[in-house]
Amino acid sequence: MISSVGLPTCMEGMMYPVPFATPDQVVELGVHAEELGFHSVWGNDHMTTQKYVRESYPTPPNFWEPLITYAYIAARTTRLKFGTGILVLPMRRDIVVTAKQLATLDQFSKGRLIVSVGVGAYREEFEALQPSADVHRGNMLEEGVQALRVLFSERNASWKGDYYEYKDVEMYPKPLQDPLPIYFGGNNPNAVRRAAIYGQGWMPAGMPTDQVREKVAKLHEIAAQHGRDGSKIDVAPQLMCYVAKNYEEAVKRFEKSQMYHHLISLRQSTLKDQAGMDLVKTNLIGNPEQVIANIKELEEAGVKHLCGTYFVADSVEELKDQMSIYSEEIMPHI
Repeated sequence: MISSVGLPTCMEGMMYPVPFATPDQVVELGVHAEELGFHSVWGNDHMTTQKYVRESYPTPPNFWEPLITYAYIAARTTRLKFGTGILVLPMRRDIVVTAKQLATLDQFSKGRLIVSVGVGAYREEFEALQPSADVHRGNMLEEGVQALRVLFSERNASWKGDYYEYKDVEMYPKPLQDPLPIYFGGNNPNAVRRAAIYGQGWMPAGMPTDQVREKVAKLHEIAAQHGRDGSKIDVAPQLMCYVAKNYEEAVKRFEKSQMYHHLISLRQSTLKDQAGMDLVKTNLIGNPEQVIANIKELEEAGVKHLCGTYFVADSVEELKDQMSIYSEEIMPHI
């Protein structure tokens, strides 16, 4: 089982307090992740503050753009991979510029980039950036990935679709990795379908193990229908984690955390189909033995990668402590 960790690029006001991490501390967390043996760090992508966050804090949160952040951390590390969890592709209207940024980062990091894309949890954010746009974000996302692949594979690339258009673009260098790994984030059937047809990975968030098992079976079925081997598609869920000496302590800390309340807010969007789920049982909350047992169940359900695990914390030091505990108490057993 691969273990990765969530990097606080755009988490202030949602999962963590405002303020939470300075630029130096974000880099420090990346270096710490590499030293502890984590496979990769995964940062999320926001451009403007959500309404509920504005109502909760008197000052705006700091949102660090993930690709620029990764470029800086890549220069301070040698092995650590970098995943976007997720890159909200519909907010990035110039697909050629996005392709150029991704290819450049993959080259400079020596092939350490993984790109997970999605529609974004908050439509209000998309509408703030593109108030006049009348689009289906899912269709825009799907077309955007296809347009990226053409840029990454053809010498003279052209595309004309419903949302993107370019003509005779010679974009070099291409990404170092061929193909550049693209995952699809999301819990709904369309995310599974897109991953099965176009992706190297599927990244659900906060999904109960029994649902993961059902959707992995569907992922493999759709992949086979399109001539692909579903077993080669990475199943990489994002989960919350808090490891304590005993279960009661872990649950108490989790339910008091800002991260817990963020999950409640997502019941209006990303988690709307899972409104009745037990947030404690769905995530990695408990003592080491319990967390290991939960991970083993996920592995049996088809999970290959605990992707961008978000540790409960109110400070960078608490986050680093949880990363260390996980590295020492959990990783050797999975």
